[in-house]
Amino acid sequence: MLKDDMIMKTGIIHILDSTMGMPVLSDYEFDLGSDLCDFLKAHIEKFTENDDVKHCQFSEESEVCAAIRECTPENFVETSKVIAQKLFQIMNSNIAIPPADMAMVIFSCKGNDYLGVLKLNYKTSYTHITQPSEDGSNNNDIILQRAILPSEGQKLSEAFVVNLLDGELLLTEKKYEVNGEKRLYFSELFLECHAPLSQKSKLDIVTKAVEQVNKKYYGDDDAERKMETKSVIYQELEEEGCIHIEALKEKVFKDSPEMQEEFVEKMEKYNMVTEVVEPKNEQTVKKFQTQYLTTDTGIEIKIPMEEYGNSDHVEFITNVDGTISMLIKNIGKLTTR
Repeated sequence: MLKDDMIMKTGIIHILDSTMGMPVLSDYEFDLGSDLCDFLKAHIEKFTENDDVKHCQFSEESEVCAAIRECTPENFVETSKVIAQKLFQIMNSNIAIPPADMAMVIFSCKGNDYLGVLKLNYKTSYTHITQPSEDGSNNNDIILQRAILPSEGQKLSEAFVVNLLDGELLLTEKKYEVNGEKRLYFSELFLECHAPLSQKSKLDIVTKAVEQVNKKYYGDDDAERKMETKSVIYQELEEEGCIHIEALKEKVFKDSPEMQEEFVEKMEKYNMVTEVVEPKNEQTVKKFQTQYLTTDTGIEIKIPMEEYGNSDHVEFITNVDGTISMLIKNIGKLTTR
């Protein structure tokens, strides 16, 4: 969802500071000024366009889903309080979950209406304060403010939007300690929804599985094999815009049916054998765009992938004594910094 496509209709903010022991719930919707709209839109765009976003479905038992289904313009404020109370109860019982303000909004995007809940976790920062003295002069000081809201550029840890027409649910979340165990409380306890793996999580699983198979057969010090593998994944993402698991195994482990089989076994654990991994965000695939090399003598080398595969510019030479030389060719100009 792009912020330029969104039209904010209404919203409300509730203070869920678990350090206070009780929520401070608002009885009124807030005024949607242009700055506030831009702030909310920026946060919604940031998490919905990120590859961490999950496409989910509410369970039949979800209290939040039931409240949203009954939400009307007339009971919007009361519905928001019900949702805020449920979230606060979970937060208040688990001190590892950070305190926050909860913004609930209704907005439209490309003709569809959505309800969104943004958990704006507090951060700590310094700000100024002015106190008048008895003689009428000003006394300026700096204080520590513990309830600063996240900036527009900061990705939220927990948020969701739901399509009010078809019930499609998009969410982002983070694990926190609940009863001594790290859990995705936002989807499991609060929303009570089924949350499949995000595109970023799927890509991480694929790359980790490839690394594990490579390590078993090539060891942990085979830099050439690591570079070759990274190059194959990069080419798939560049040329196809996605990774087909079936095709990847044949390209990465083309000379070893045994390695292909082990890779498939790892994918089966996540039901990803026939999966297509399709990341949208450039930051997700950024790590595949460059080869970073470090020699045993401490020299660090950074090679863009387009140049890594160009033998006219970069060549790796295996010497008779087993050492490796790298030849950088056809340099027109060198700069330093």
